[in-house]
Amino acid sequence: MQTTVLKVNPDSFEPSILYPVARALQRGELVAFPTETVYGLGAIYRDETALRRIFTTKGRPNDNPLIVHIWNLDQLTELVQEINTKFQKLIAAYWPGPLTLIFPKKPAVPDEITAGLPTVAVRMPSHPVARELLRLTGIPVAAPSANLSGKPSPTLGEHVMADLNGKIPWIIDAGPCNAGLESTVLMLDQAKPIILRPGFITREMLEEVLQEPVTVATGQTDRPSAPGMKYRHYAPEAPAILVMGSKDAIVSKINAILRQRREKERIAVIGSSENLSKYETELVLDMGSEHHLELAANRLYNLLRTCDRLKVDRILIEGVADHGIGAALINRLYKASGGNVINVT
Repeated sequence: MQTTVLKVNPDSFEPSILYPVARALQRGELVAFPTETVYGLGAIYRDETALRRIFTTKGRPNDNPLIVHIWNLDQLTELVQEINTKFQKLIAAYWPGPLTLIFPKKPAVPDEITAGLPTVAVRMPSHPVARELLRLTGIPVAAPSANLSGKPSPTLGEHVMADLNGKIPWIIDAGPCNAGLESTVLMLDQAKPIILRPGFITREMLEEVLQEPVTVATGQTDRPSAPGMKYRHYAPEAPAILVMGSKDAIVSKINAILRQRREKERIAVIGSSENLSKYETELVLDMGSEHHLELAANRLYNLLRTCDRLKVDRILIEGVADHGIGAALINRLYKASGGNVINVT
């Protein structure tokens, strides 16, 4: 299959440039498109054949639910049975934006999207290209990340090309995604707010809107209610080790591993800007300042893919504070490492 790459400047583009892509979606074709979080691989939600093609193209297990992307609230009523007061508060505060909400679904939503669950995950992206594409398509679009299953999510058009070139007909390349991490996924389980996947909309931000405690789901599950809950995700090709603890202890432990293994292995370190010069190797990748974790979140997947390009044998990663956006970073790093975590003091 020949893939057409459409380059779009998200700050200045004519909507008409997206007409052929919107028509392709309407015909049941797959399209990779940018959002503010990561690039998505989309198909219209009511075409079951196209939805199944998402799973086969990505190599994605079919018991992993998809998120449906909408243009406006009229499309939401097409998908869900109920929008209670708490949902309304969250929508008013954070849509469009990187928040996915899980609603009771209407019967018309296919099982391919929900993995047979009675709920559907929905979000309204804020990226201007995504919004215009959804508007022109006129039909909600189901879209997981536009990567091969298990690999780091794509935050650049070139990441999508590396994974899906020749496998899908259209890729919209609009440059880097601003957030760089997938959306926060929130479920109101019996009216109790639970974060199923941390993201840029933090627990603290949700609690401020809802004026009640929000919990975070822990561990994995045999039947995930949202993407990112079951499988090893976001993983580079080389095995990764996440080192958690005080900053001095982390540096000491990583250097000890380097001294032990560097004669036998090509090892990359992903560390904070403040610690780059402290590591006993030249192969250090800058995650950004530990005081500005939004930058670390934006860079993470690109750094993991850089390690793939460098063909390293092992990756050692500094842990970060597990609060605010750091909770989302730790979630992704834990899965990228397959749970291979060293705690030091």
